[in-house]
Amino acid sequence: PRKGGARVGTRKKSDCAESLNLSDALARTVLNSMSAHIAIIDERGVILETNTAWRTYAIRSGMPETYDGKGVNYLAVCEATLGSDAEDAAAVAQGIRAVISGDRKEFLYDYPCHSEDGPHWYYMRAIRMSGSGPTRVVISHEEITALKLAEEALKKSQEELFEQKQSLEETNIALKVLLRQREEDKYELEKKVLTNVKDLVLPYVEKLKNARLKPKEKTLVEIVEDHLNDVISPLLQSFSNAKILLTPQEMQVASLVKDGKTSKEIANILNVAETTVNFHRKNLRQKFGLTNKQSNLRSYLMSIS
Repeated sequence: PRKGGARVGTRKKSDCAESLNLSDALARTVLNSMSAHIAIIDERGVILETNTAWRTYAIRSGMPETYDGKGVNYLAVCEATLGSDAEDAAAVAQGIRAVISGDRKEFLYDYPCHSEDGPHWYYMRAIRMSGSGPTRVVISHEEITALKLAEEALKKSQEELFEQKQSLEETNIALKVLLRQREEDKYELEKKVLTNVKDLVLPYVEKLKNARLKPKEKTLVEIVEDHLNDVISPLLQSFSNAKILLTPQEMQVASLVKDGKTSKEIANILNVAETTVNFHRKNLRQKFGLTNKQSNLRSYLMSIS
């Protein structure tokens, strides 16, 4: 068993070496197949390894065909950056140093990197590799231009929607003001019509009724009065309008009728004859256009009060 064990032990050592080589090859294949630009740096910030995407981007940006980035101090490059990118580069260097020192588990940062072919944005991530060996930090840059453009389009749409909402609210306020003004104008017009009818038309109609007219002429006057009441009755939509055409005693009777008082009770309250109350009730029905209708005077008065 010991001899066999020795042979097994030797075989295991060989197998481990093959497995390690296979693992390195597999890791490199996986690394190179990733779309993110990846570099592995040591505790000083020196690049130890890069993947195909990292090298391709560097070559496309003007570096030699043989460039692989190894040996370059990534932190030094970031901290030496000048111009419009200086602020972003300094923030990246500071974040990576925090990961190297162990103050942070990982560092995330997105930044713009526009070129002649259009706008570009990248998402950068730095994370410390696990294990008991030397400090190693994996840095990856993933292009997120499509996401950023979508975000900007969404933001623009939201701003446009907000502007439309503001515009609609302002239009709504303006419409409310116009509608209120229209109602006021309508009320003033109704008031003017009723006042003119009361002062300029009804007195002459009343005189014609009391004049010695032939039956045919009297009938014509009554027709005029009925039609006139049909015209003004829709305008009497409130007591404020009704007051224009009602006499003070008619207003008293109307208020008491609305309160549910009978003609006899109203006569006692106003100290007048019951026939006088019935006369006023008849005039009220006539002025409100309720003559020859099955409408209840009290119900109508309650509806416009």
